[in-house]
Amino acid sequence: MSYKDGLAAINLEMTDRVPRTEYSAHFHWDLVNKVTGMQVNSKSSTTLQTKASSAFIKDWNYDFFWNILTEKDVFGEFRTRMGHAAYAADGVDFDNELYCPFKEPEEVLDFDPYAVYGTRNKKQLTLEYNENYDKMQSLYPECVNMTGIYISCMSGLIDILGWDMLLMAAAIDSEAFGEMTNRYVNWIAQYFEALANSKSDVVMIHDDIVWTSGAFLHPDWYRKYIFPNYKKLFEPLKQAGKKIIYTSDGNYTEFIDDIAEVGINGFVLEPTTDMRYIAEKYGKTHVFIGNADTRILLSGTKEDIENEVKRCMDIGKKCPGFMMAVGNHIPPNTPVENALWYNEIYEKLSKR
Repeated sequence: MSYKDGLAAINLEMTDRVPRTEYSAHFHWDLVNKVTGMQVNSKSSTTLQTKASSAFIKDWNYDFFWNILTEKDVFGEFRTRMGHAAYAADGVDFDNELYCPFKEPEEVLDFDPYAVYGTRNKKQLTLEYNENYDKMQSLYPECVNMTGIYISCMSGLIDILGWDMLLMAAAIDSEAFGEMTNRYVNWIAQYFEALANSKSDVVMIHDDIVWTSGAFLHPDWYRKYIFPNYKKLFEPLKQAGKKIIYTSDGNYTEFIDDIAEVGINGFVLEPTTDMRYIAEKYGKTHVFIGNADTRILLSGTKEDIENEVKRCMDIGKKCPGFMMAVGNHIPPNTPVENALWYNEIYEKLSKR
């Protein structure tokens, strides 16, 4: 069964088939309708959407379901609004609101998250993590479920500051920007300590530290202010015996070893990060999830899609912790026939 295979992969045990997960495919309503035979769209009730998504996930046999709880809403009104392009079906996620609470980059360097956001009740946070985990267990009982944190470090700063203020402040005084980062980590540590006390054995830690082209700050800065702070944040999770799965968008190839060294158990990666390197160096010791290129599903031929799945399988199949996924989602503009062909090829090649 799906949960059994997903848990085996997390525990680095070889299974008869390569486990899998996907992102957003269960909101691709044309695909969901085709797979499940249900009639649902972006305007359907939440109840019907949830039922259809659950049926789709069961049909596509997800073994692992990516999930976090703590994200930008915990910042309240004091955060930057950068808008959002249309991504979801019918563009229901489009947002053109633009706002930044900082007027000058120098203000960023003096920013104190504790002074603005205050202390959190850790028992209440743990309760919320447990409720979120229980909800996922109820929705997707066939999967390995989890709860987690989206705004771990850099992603938190991006949400609070916005790109313009972040990059200008880092350029003006990288050390002062690093000290502000330390203050943010001291604040977000409350959430990590609460997460460590939750019932979720697997936790998802998300942090977008790079762009598609790689690091957007000097690599030395990351090694002084990001990875040492990861060690501090992850320590209570490790002490609690959690399996830490780490996600970053973009190309973090140059930081793979740094991320492994801080004590994570698994990598979630997009196609731009070198999965072969992970497989060759960490394939017997770590989980890794990816990394078919979503652009090939969007516009490639059947042969292109088959070759892409084969590429991933050739890299990961020999590794017990490998799970197949399309890197950075199967969005609603993906042709249904391409998504179905991808799934057919996955099922064909997933057998070990």
